[in-house]
Amino acid sequence: MTLPEQRPGSPGGAPPRPLSPLPDDPEVSRLRFELAIDAAGIGSFDWDLESGRLTWDEQLQALFGFTEGEFDSTIDAFAARLHPDDRERTLQALQGAIDTCGEYAAEFRAVLPSGEIRWVQGRGRALADASGVAVRLLGAGIDTTQVREGEARVSRVLETMRSAFFALDREWRFTYVNAEAERVLHRSREELLGGVVWELFPAAVGSDFESHYRGAVETGEEQVFEAYYPPPLDAWYEVRAWPGPDGLSVYFLDVTERRAAAQQARDGAARLALLAEVSALMSTALGSAVAEERALQRVAQAVVPVLGDWVVLTLADAVDGRMRDVASWHRDPALRAATATYAGLRLASIASDAPVLQALGSGRLLTVADVQAVIRPTLPEGEVREVFDALAPRSAVTLPLLARGRTLGALSLYRGPDRPAAGDEDVRTAREVADRVALALDNARLFDQQRRLAEALQRSMLTAPPQPDHAEIVVRYQPAVQVAQVGGDWYDAFLQPDGATVLVIGDVVGHDTEAAATMGQLRGMLRGIAHRGDHPPDAVLGELDAAVDGLGLHTMATAVVARVEQTPEQRAAGRTTLRWSNAGHPPPLLLTPSGQVRTLGTERGELMLGVDPGARRSSSAVEVPRGSTLLLYTDGLVEGRDLLLDDGIELLRTALAQLAHLPLERLCDALVTRLRPEGLQDDVALVAIRLHPRG
Repeated sequence: MTLPEQRPGSPGGAPPRPLSPLPDDPEVSRLRFELAIDAAGIGSFDWDLESGRLTWDEQLQALFGFTEGEFDSTIDAFAARLHPDDRERTLQALQGAIDTCGEYAAEFRAVLPSGEIRWVQGRGRALADASGVAVRLLGAGIDTTQVREGEARVSRVLETMRSAFFALDREWRFTYVNAEAERVLHRSREELLGGVVWELFPAAVGSDFESHYRGAVETGEEQVFEAYYPPPLDAWYEVRAWPGPDGLSVYFLDVTERRAAAQQARDGAARLALLAEVSALMSTALGSAVAEERALQRVAQAVVPVLGDWVVLTLADAVDGRMRDVASWHRDPALRAATATYAGLRLASIASDAPVLQALGSGRLLTVADVQAVIRPTLPEGEVREVFDALAPRSAVTLPLLARGRTLGALSLYRGPDRPAAGDEDVRTAREVADRVALALDNARLFDQQRRLAEALQRSMLTAPPQPDHAEIVVRYQPAVQVAQVGGDWYDAFLQPDGATVLVIGDVVGHDTEAAATMGQLRGMLRGIAHRGDHPPDAVLGELDAAVDGLGLHTMATAVVARVEQTPEQRAAGRTTLRWSNAGHPPPLLLTPSGQVRTLGTERGELMLGVDPGARRSSSAVEVPRGSTLLLYTDGLVEGRDLLLDDGIELLRTALAQLAHLPLERLCDALVTRLRPEGLQDDVALVAIRLHPRG
């Protein structure tokens, strides 16, 4: 359309005169209306119902594919151009407007002579005469083909999507549903379109679905969430809901399998972590009833809630074999006391054929699908039944703790009514837990037996010290807590014929029965050499070194020989001589009556035994007052994985000074505890002498 040219300005550059407004007359208004109609591509019609004449403007005739003069102004000509599938519906809409003197609205397809199909949206209103009978129908039609084609393209995309999609209007009615939504929602389009979402899916009311849908509409912001819809859908959905001017668009995926796989992965990881934790827990020092029960209590706390809602662990006494429930735990803190009470009462209350007793007797895993039906009737009235009812178990799995063909106890796992019975993976994990616990318990008990046997053997080779009238002698031997073998640490104390007291501390290289046997030989030979009384400590070590070589013992050892001697003059003066020789052993420590601590000799003694039989050895001597204390010790006290030897000796010096006021027995025990609070990593032997004060 050609726009009218603007009138040029007056000569000389004078501004143009303002345009006068067009006269406000019907013709001008009609012109404006026609221009607007023409610009929008809208065609109009006027149907005279009394004469039957249907008048279309040029725009409408062109829309329906009529050339000039071709349209015969009849309703039949209009009907002939309607798509067969839309004809009846469209004509009924026209008739409805006529019958009610109301509005007409319809969207339909027009089939042009060329075969082209156009979408047309028609709107109009019936006009009535004075008697209320419709005499005219005025209206317009607009080409919506492009809109429809765009919608069709969108619809084709939505229909081919693997994600479900639906649209709701502002009254929460379904206006569109794609094929995937039909499948996921288990409803056809015919059932859904036009229906209200809250009526078709009542379980959504008050759920996360409703709160997020309404939240999207109220805030105008997209909502992304996951939610569960109960049966009949019984599925988890990942939902994206975004608002629009016409209502709410919802895209959603059924993520039930994905969530189940994720949960399965989490459960699998939890089971693996549980097995690792149980192994770590059972690797701690066991061997006593208290330690076993402490470890089993930690296991009980670890398996809940991974394998059950609550658990009871039964243990056979290592001495008399009697079964006792020694550990329990519940996922609910409020029910832990009740669980402990039940564990304390159940073995004395249940029938002889109860699952836990069957598992203990047969060594087989037993499952109980309905604990209430199987166990409750066998419980006597009273407290045990009351706590059983409070715990309300539904299913149970009982596994024997088996190791090397022996039943050491049982693991009983219970689940409540809100949790399914244990599946295959849970049972396999529970069996692995039971096996690891049983093996650790059995190993600990065997280890303890071996350790006690080894300790008894070691102690049998170490005699009690003498108790001379001038001094108190205390000895200690403590095996390492993690070792079940005899070793080469030894001590000795004996009196020589001249009245002198000899103290010996030694350590054979190695930690096995061979070292222990060699230790016994060295200790016996040293006693024989030193007992003559005419040899100083260095000569004793020299002869012992020669004997090791001559007898072909093929061993190495460290040792300190100390001799406490006193002349009549020294006795009168309250003084005593300490004479010693050191073959590669940690240095002796001297505690004076004033509380001072001295290291006797260098931090490293002379060459150890078994290296060079011709090595030169020497003795050292110091005169000390009565009331002094001499301490000999093996390196297990001052050296280990966590402690360097020099640092350990310094710690021992400090501890000896701080504990100097203690009696000698308590002093020796306190030194071991102070330096090794976590337990011994190696065997420790001590020998200490405290000279009685003068008089």
